[in-house]
Amino acid sequence: MGGFLIYFAILLIVPLWANMRVKNTYKKYSKVASSSGLTGYEVARKILNDNGLYDVQIEETRGKLSDHYDPRSKVVRLSSGNYHGRSVAAAAISAHEVGHAIQDAERYAFLRFRHTLVPVANLGSNFSMILIIAGMLFSATNLLLLGIIFFAAAVLFQFVTLPVEFNASSRAMDQIVSHGVIRNDEERVTKKVLNAAAFTYVAAALIALLELARFILMFIGLNNDD
Repeated sequence: MGGFLIYFAILLIVPLWANMRVKNTYKKYSKVASSSGLTGYEVARKILNDNGLYDVQIEETRGKLSDHYDPRSKVVRLSSGNYHGRSVAAAAISAHEVGHAIQDAERYAFLRFRHTLVPVANLGSNFSMILIIAGMLFSATNLLLLGIIFFAAAVLFQFVTLPVEFNASSRAMDQIVSHGVIRNDEERVTKKVLNAAAFTYVAAALIALLELARFILMFIGLNNDD
């Protein structure tokens, strides 16, 4: 029973801690002005243009930390705080999203692989738990196994996301340093923002892996009972 409680405590605490870390880091460094004085939009546009990506558009989007790159529309979407912000945090996150646009233009292998996994991962996310619960309720090992396979596809998507995100952050650092968006003494702060954001993906992947392991153990236990 104690191990069961510890397991669920980990499932709850790790994602919460990761989210709090990124929010607190962003809040802190969104108040620190970058030496260049450029807005997030200007940072993104400068890097895109310098990499020849004139066709990639930049749009303002609602929400806080809702920044993302849409590969279908070739659009970098920045939350209002980062679109208009002149902080180190705004520069870092804007550059990170542009990093995904550069990946897309260069046909970065992990990004392409992640795109191919999207339909399967969505299917796994939507139906895996239904199948797993049904398999446990009716002691149907075939249903449980099918649910585990679907869930494993979603877990694979989480892990493929890791190199995509870390590579985008690495590209972001290279770009904002080489283009003079930040000074050398701002690099440490910028890395803190990018690392905090990346840790949310690491936490999500680890939690998903733990859940997959639990489901596999359930399947083994159900087979042993038979």
